[in-house]
Amino acid sequence: MTRIPQEPPGEPNPLRALTLDRLRRRTSMKWRTYPEDVLPLWVAEMDVPLAEPVVRAVTDTLELGDTGYPSGHAYAEALAAFAGKRWGWDGPAVERTAIVPDVMLGVVEMVKLVTGPGDPVIVNPPVYPPFYQFLTHMDRRVVEAPLGADLRIDLDVLEAAFRQATAGRGRAAYLICSPHNPTGTVHTADELAAVAGLAERYGVRVVADEIHAPVVAGGVRFVPYLSVPGAERGLALMSASKGWNLAGLKAALALAGPGAAADLARMPEEVGHGPSHVGVIAHTAALRDGTAWLDALLAGLDDNRRLLTELLAEHLPGVVHHAGEATYLAWLDCRALGLGDDPAKTFLSRGRVALSSGIPFGTGGAGHVRLNLATSPEVIEEGVRRMAAALSRPAVEPKP
Repeated sequence: MTRIPQEPPGEPNPLRALTLDRLRRRTSMKWRTYPEDVLPLWVAEMDVPLAEPVVRAVTDTLELGDTGYPSGHAYAEALAAFAGKRWGWDGPAVERTAIVPDVMLGVVEMVKLVTGPGDPVIVNPPVYPPFYQFLTHMDRRVVEAPLGADLRIDLDVLEAAFRQATAGRGRAAYLICSPHNPTGTVHTADELAAVAGLAERYGVRVVADEIHAPVVAGGVRFVPYLSVPGAERGLALMSASKGWNLAGLKAALALAGPGAAADLARMPEEVGHGPSHVGVIAHTAALRDGTAWLDALLAGLDDNRRLLTELLAEHLPGVVHHAGEATYLAWLDCRALGLGDDPAKTFLSRGRVALSSGIPFGTGGAGHVRLNLATSPEVIEEGVRRMAAALSRPAVEPKP
């Protein structure tokens, strides 16, 4: 499988399109959680205008009054075409897909299909905090297999976790984040094939969260889990929400390998009633007609990764940062700064910049923060400046 290179962007960088004043008019979580004097660089929302094909599709839908329940396979067909062009993968068979409300609710439904209450689910911390929240809420037991020091899957540690999870001969699942949030790691074809081999050996069912799949750095190859040898019994979740900033337009797709088709067929029909019909239309338009906008975004993110590396070296040389291969998130090791387990608190109280605390990401998260790169270069510069200033400022008392 070969990756089709990104074309040179034919559109302007969407990360440079909006002023901070305009962004502060937004009412979403990113812009309403903290006071106006706080610079928000935390939750995974992008500071971009929507791609024009998405705006046009949603506007046409609203003008038509087409706001009923979702139907048909247009989303799956658009994803299949995108996967073929982008990743050289012809694997997303439409008959082995199902629409779900969003990726995490899709993860819940897929895990329900292959495990029962009390069964173990393996994760690779530091990892997206809702993995812990959703799994424990559905009465699954989380088993950690931490990433290695290189922020990649440690296959020996993973095998030990598989062995532990299946010791009682019960059912077990492995929830893999691919690309990995928060580190931006892109798992290679060899790594994923090794995962599939271990899963088959121990009888562990793999569920792959691939929500960040469209957001990869230049020259990096994303490999869908279901495309590797041995992954036939795997399940995956994909969505246009991260690549095109569509979290508020709920929709995602569950995909099954050939050996998991019967599992996916057991998903309750009512799950498919949860996605937004308008969301499905928006995601379909993004995948089908929004690739020029996506390429402009990816080029802008590449610039922002380089900028952040330079700024940290200049202003915060004690911070360890390995530029991610994917996502628009940066994982920063701040342990050398002497700010304790939760440096995000200091950056917020003294620097008035909001970052995601590393602690909820599980083992390996203490002393770290996650920074959102999907904004303008000027905002990144201001964010790093505030972080550096926080090291010498007293805390700001919260406003009553």
